[in-house]
Amino acid sequence: MNGSNPRSTAQFMGHPIHPALVSYPIAFFTAAFLTDLAFLILHEVYWATFSFWLLVAGLVTAALAALAGLTDFLGDRRIRDLSDAWMHMVGNVTAVVIELVNLILRLHDHAGPIASPGVYLSGIAFLILGFTGWKGGELVFRHRVGVIDGGDGSV
Repeated sequence: MNGSNPRSTAQFMGHPIHPALVSYPIAFFTAAFLTDLAFLILHEVYWATFSFWLLVAGLVTAALAALAGLTDFLGDRRIRDLSDAWMHMVGNVTAVVIELVNLILRLHDHAGPIASPGVYLSGIAFLILGFTGWKGGELVFRHRVGVIDGGDGSV
């Protein structure tokens, strides 16, 4: 292994892929929570439709981000040895499963489930993503996962 920092194995031109992808599912799932709230306040069905498609987009992009993250996780034992990495991974998997259930509940009626379980599921996933984002930051800024060592350009 090059350098002393845990390295990102899923990379493009020396840049880790996972951090570049995670902003998409975070944004989509956060927006789904916000559009759920908008639907509850405004009672306009188009907000429910927005929420449905934001969940779809969030799940698709989460799968891509998870693939890159799992590649990094499995690619360097030093990452697997970090409790922050485990909390980050388990938390993100939990959030994705919650949002998958959330989407399944809405398959036949985009608006109906929002008033009861939908907004709660979106809110719980939003809070979990806040925690896992914090842990992802810990991985980079405290544990230096994927941070370039020295000046040789390797990660």
